[in-house]
Amino acid sequence: MDMNRVKQIVSSPADIPVHYHGVSVWIDSYNEQQQTATIHMRDGHLREKREVPIAELEEGNA
Repeated sequence: MDMNRVKQIVSSPADIPVHYHGVSVWIDSYNEQQQTATIHMRDGHLREKREVPIAELEEGNA
């Protein structure tokens, strides 16, 4: 994924599916300079946040 698409997803009112290594995630925020995004898992009990490279995020249903 690229930074422009991350920005569109974060600002969109729609529920756009995003995956990190096959796991469905929410994008909480992004760091344009570092090209990273802060994410957390959509499913499960863990709400742990991680900072990941945006290049490793994929849009769509896995």
